[in-house]
Amino acid sequence: MYRRMCLVRELEEELGRLHKKGRTRGPIHRCDGQEAVGVGVTAALGLADKVTTTHRGHAVYIGKGMEPGPVVAEILGRATGACGGRAGHMLIADASLGMIGGNAIVGAGIPAATGMALSAQVRGTNEVAVTVFGDGASQTGICHEAMNMAGLWKLPVVFVLEHNHYGLTVPTEVQSAVDDFALRAPGYGMPVETVDGNDAVAVYRATADMADRARRGEGPGLIVANTYRVEGFSTSDMGGYQDPEVIAKWREHDPIRIAFDALEPTFGAERLTEMREAAAREIAEAFEAAFEAPFPTFAVDAASAPYTAAQN
Repeated sequence: MYRRMCLVRELEEELGRLHKKGRTRGPIHRCDGQEAVGVGVTAALGLADKVTTTHRGHAVYIGKGMEPGPVVAEILGRATGACGGRAGHMLIADASLGMIGGNAIVGAGIPAATGMALSAQVRGTNEVAVTVFGDGASQTGICHEAMNMAGLWKLPVVFVLEHNHYGLTVPTEVQSAVDDFALRAPGYGMPVETVDGNDAVAVYRATADMADRARRGEGPGLIVANTYRVEGFSTSDMGGYQDPEVIAKWREHDPIRIAFDALEPTFGAERLTEMREAAAREIAEAFEAAFEAPFPTFAVDAASAPYTAAQN
């Protein structure tokens, strides 16, 4: 988990640098400081288990086992990307790993995962579906409908609310009728656990417990993982609406630092530093290869195209 969090951090920081240089296309939604949620959740899942995530899903991609190379190439729109360069950074998927994809529509991964859980139940498999979503998405109607349906039918799905305190530029306290999202779970007949979302081990344990419960046929569960969005909504965010002191406080509670401190007594600072440096090299190589890769090509069938360039 430490290694994968390091990979994600290096990925996010390099994307930030490249965006400032004008080398990325469109806005990039970074998850710096939130790596423990995506990595901790997916570490508790098996290969056959399914997961959906958000437009801020890079930690889930890497956590579920996707290699940095295809992820980076997809973000840069190259043919060597995980989806052939056609998905972009928000929609990356690899069905062979159970990584069903990110989603550009806020909250849309929630009913998708619920449907996957229904499929597992109907087919009688031991699979679990997990959906990672933000506090903004938790205000949507499809979130509540999915939770109600999952609770009613005891579906094997785990809802992971990545509470980063903002929906776009809107703070949680002016978008939710309750301050504590854990209060919602009892209304849908499911248990809930609130964890430190910057502690990968805490997230892992909570997910493993909820997943085991779901596999036993005991129904869905909710995990509220408290974290913070230390970067803007996206690289196009002008900022200015977050308190710098709050950001600084959360940066001190960095998930990679927490993992480093927990692992240092056993593995030593030198080895952990080497792992971080190796992650930086791996990400740098992934970007280098992606920039050298071709863009995807598109074959146009003139017979099926109602308009041509000449006609226009």
